[in-house]
Amino acid sequence: MARFRTWAGIALAGALSVSLAGCSSTGGKRAEDARKAAAAQGRAAVNTPRWTFAMITHSGDGDTFWDIVQSGAKQAARKDNINFLYSHDDEAQQQAQLVDAAVDKKVDAIIVTLAKPDALKAAVARAEKAGIPVITVNSGSEESKAFGALTHIGQDETVAGEAVGEELNKRGRKKALCVLHEQGNVGHEQRCDGVAKTFRGTVRKLYVNGTNMPDVQSAVEAKLQADPSVDSVVTLGAPYADTAVQAKKGAGSKAEIDTFDLNAKVAAELTDGTLGFAVDQQPYLQGYQAVDLLWLYKYNGDVLGGGRPVLTGPQIVTRDQAAALADYTERGTR
Repeated sequence: MARFRTWAGIALAGALSVSLAGCSSTGGKRAEDARKAAAAQGRAAVNTPRWTFAMITHSGDGDTFWDIVQSGAKQAARKDNINFLYSHDDEAQQQAQLVDAAVDKKVDAIIVTLAKPDALKAAVARAEKAGIPVITVNSGSEESKAFGALTHIGQDETVAGEAVGEELNKRGRKKALCVLHEQGNVGHEQRCDGVAKTFRGTVRKLYVNGTNMPDVQSAVEAKLQADPSVDSVVTLGAPYADTAVQAKKGAGSKAEIDTFDLNAKVAAELTDGTLGFAVDQQPYLQGYQAVDLLWLYKYNGDVLGGGRPVLTGPQIVTRDQAAALADYTERGTR
């Protein structure tokens, strides 16, 4: 009887071994794939062809927001065995020419921003005609589908503006200055219009030359000096938040400075109370998902979003959350 139990135990152990081996081809295989990806330490985690993806944005020189977008895109490119090319120009016609250049290079996919969609429409159409899949990011969510892009990744700028208006209401603000640093950028107009839609106070727009920080500071300072009743300044990009802080000091104003987007400086100023709140649209995620979704499309025919934008924001970040994000902003991923 004892001998029978021993052999039965061996048989049962063998059966379990076979069963577990079968499981390893499903959940176990995924775990193994994840282990291999973690062990890759920046090397490709896949063996798909080395496709070339080009990202062309409307960024000006030195814009830290786009450094974060690139950081996400490059990380996904390493994982997905992608040759990643990045170019940018804040002049819409020049940006369109960069798209044309990517088409001429016969890249395998294109990621593009549509801050000034009319200027990019023909270039995107040429990419589509050449059979190059396109994903739009950050700006142009309303035009993306009509232009033939697979999907759009970013935040809905109107919704983000509405969130700001609601936050200003919570803080008891009465008069806000919305600072637009790039004239003709439809996303910026949508942000300020969104603020005005939900804010129970008054919103005034101020157009500035975002490529000249001293001019930005002078313009904001002059407005605050001329109208002491302004109790909130909303900037539309993280690099402009600290400039508005300096303008506030120069004007002797008590206005709260709030901003769209996040970086290490903004996180620090949220923590010490210099800024009121920030709206994070998670630029790292925009870059990462754009590359990753194009890889999924090339590899498996996948399209995310069901014809609607894939939203990465908005998230209101206040003093309470800023400290927890500090490590991420320091490493350039938030």
